[in-house]
Amino acid sequence: MRTKVAIIGSGPAGLLLGHILGQAGIENIILESRSRDRVRSRVRAGLLEQETVALLDRIGVGRRLKAEGIVHDGITISFDGRRHRIDVTALTGREVTLYGQTEVVRDLTDAREAAGAPTVYEAEVVALQDFSTEKPRVVYRNNGQEHELTCDFILGCDGFHGISRTCIPERSIQTFERIYPFGWLGVMADVPRASSDVVYAAHPRGFSLFSMRTPTRSRCYLQVPADDSIANWPDDRFWDELRLRLDPETAEAVVAAPSVEKAIAPLRSFVAEPMRFGRLMLAGDAAHIVPPTGAKGLNLAVSDALYLSEALIEHYDEGSDAGLDGYSSRALARVWKAERFSWWMTSLLHAFPDESPFARRIQEAERNYLVASQAARTVLAENYVGLLH
Repeated sequence: MRTKVAIIGSGPAGLLLGHILGQAGIENIILESRSRDRVRSRVRAGLLEQETVALLDRIGVGRRLKAEGIVHDGITISFDGRRHRIDVTALTGREVTLYGQTEVVRDLTDAREAAGAPTVYEAEVVALQDFSTEKPRVVYRNNGQEHELTCDFILGCDGFHGISRTCIPERSIQTFERIYPFGWLGVMADVPRASSDVVYAAHPRGFSLFSMRTPTRSRCYLQVPADDSIANWPDDRFWDELRLRLDPETAEAVVAAPSVEKAIAPLRSFVAEPMRFGRLMLAGDAAHIVPPTGAKGLNLAVSDALYLSEALIEHYDEGSDAGLDGYSSRALARVWKAERFSWWMTSLLHAFPDESPFARRIQEAERNYLVASQAARTVLAENYVGLLH
């Protein structure tokens, strides 16, 4: 088989790349290790920056997002039992939209299928070869048979645990990582919102978050030890602990219900540099991971896909590789700013198990300064809605 662009992974980055390239007339095939049903049902984050919403609308996949997304002009941060609202729209002139990553994936998958673009599901990629040449190859297994796909470019969009990054020689790549000593226990439940805003709560027992997916479905999180188990968290215990950590006003509005989905996600900060290796480019979680506190992971995947699609369109339409040559530095400039913000939000709001009394006082001072200073609130708001440069 042959195609112009082989895309490994059908998450947001891979699907978005495939859609934009297809609209530009650039042939591409997506190889996905999981089944179609599994890809469409995975529960992930769901806060979209204004530029992400505008891009999805511009390329024709924003109809359902516009109808069902929940637009937010602010967030609430609570600590010491008190709520503090940060009006991000008043401070920045921009807004964010709550719309689950699962829904974004469904919209992009539906658009790809409607266009007749090929996706091979349950395709186990076993090797990426010759990507330092002009004729890279992808070897994969599907239905018990081995296949070879030759192409012009390979786009590694297969996530943190995918094969794309591991195929790169160690001497050619540098990684930066911080693993946090806790995770997020997330519960999805059919309960009404307890607040008109997303509520970020700092508490001595640990961080908590109350968010929503629809007016009648909420997504809530608790900070738990990194080695904790879902078996330790029956629904009743989860809701009781969430109320303990939230401020009294929000806690009183929390309605308990059986969980629809429950999982524990580890927290890490991770960046791989560079993001281009000959004719192999990394995008999304294959190149970088952020803690979910800053809500940047999905938006970074979208910006990677935009930058990379622009570079490939320039290559095919104009015969110029300037965009490809600049892709890594352009993407990493945004990635590191998002890494900084996500690390800062995580440090601001979580309880660290080995933190010294001095560090706890500094954390308290940082929170008090944030809610008292318009300049500090503006910095948070600018990063939260997404830095433009």
